[in-house]
Amino acid sequence: MYLYTSESVSAGHPDKCADIIADTIVDRLLELDSHARVATEVFVSGKHIIIGGEVKTTAPVGEDFYRLCALDALSSIGYPEEGFEENETLYPETADIQVLVSKQSPDISIGVDKESGELGAGDQGMMIGFATDETEDFIPSALFYSRKIRDALYDYALENPDRFGVDIKTQVTMDYGTKGGFDDGKPIAIHTIVVAIPHAKKLGIEEAGQEIRQVIEALLKDDPLFDAQNCRFFIDGTGRYVTHSPLADSGTTGRKTVADTYGGYAPIGGGAQSSKDYTKVDRSGLYAARWIAKHIVAAKLAKKAIVEIAYVIGHAYPVNVTVDTMGTGTSGLKDEELSEKIAAEFPLTPAWITETFGLDNPSETTFLYADVAARGQVGYPEYPWEKLDRIEWFRSLF
Repeated sequence: MYLYTSESVSAGHPDKCADIIADTIVDRLLELDSHARVATEVFVSGKHIIIGGEVKTTAPVGEDFYRLCALDALSSIGYPEEGFEENETLYPETADIQVLVSKQSPDISIGVDKESGELGAGDQGMMIGFATDETEDFIPSALFYSRKIRDALYDYALENPDRFGVDIKTQVTMDYGTKGGFDDGKPIAIHTIVVAIPHAKKLGIEEAGQEIRQVIEALLKDDPLFDAQNCRFFIDGTGRYVTHSPLADSGTTGRKTVADTYGGYAPIGGGAQSSKDYTKVDRSGLYAARWIAKHIVAAKLAKKAIVEIAYVIGHAYPVNVTVDTMGTGTSGLKDEELSEKIAAEFPLTPAWITETFGLDNPSETTFLYADVAARGQVGYPEYPWEKLDRIEWFRSLF
């Protein structure tokens, strides 16, 4: 055996709760003012929600705006669940919301908003893109399955609120057989599935575990990597999981960066994405790096690819664009040659990235940052930065 594990968390997890509140604020501020600059952070603990950070906007927003964003986000997550009492999960109407939002420093605006119309990077830092041909979505197998199971259980909890809650964690261990199998991206089996899902106290742990296992087995029954008889299951490992949501554990924005990106299979960048507008390259740079990495693998230039992009605050063009195909390249190009060609073809300025992916116009018909926060920053084909719209150019590099 050669094993590797990734985890995912649902929208009801306290950290994701914080992310979703923060990105609901981003969505609504950009709807009111597409040039808004947003960098808010959210902390949730018990019934207390603290919204802090900096915002620059021409929209007339006050504390009530931020409170309404938080309440709407909580309602969209699925709190409360019918089978749980007020001391077992967060009821939105009981939340104590404190707003500590100030104006963005004018020193940042000097470098970001150029007279030419170009945008300088809203911060320095490096962003990482990664892709692998292990799955149809070009994300690693353990992360793919942990998300697939998480999404199914979240939907099941929403459909059965008298039995299960929405504060869910899933973890999947893949068996690659050998280190060579891992390097080649060829898993041979789902080895272990771990689930933490709140259950109403009227359910015994054995009954709850059996019901959840049936949901997972039905989900994976036709998957050749899943063998129900040989796969190990751990469901609510302590034997009881009733009290949940921020009542059971505090949450903060940006604390699930690994689950949001590549599940530990690749490095992560210097900062999280949620709570930030598109000029913050922690967000836009990640999307661009993932877009490039996915194109490299989808064009069959390599089986795996890591892409690093780095920026200086106030400057538009990246310091470097670096590709590492991890020894799996097939194009005949050296990684340094591939890096140079990509850097020459795509400007990768914040303005170019914003226009390419429509990052200044989140909407129900395109994407919402709050939805991205709930599911993960990369890996879902409907996201604009997941679309393979320049695949022919990449294929031309052979």
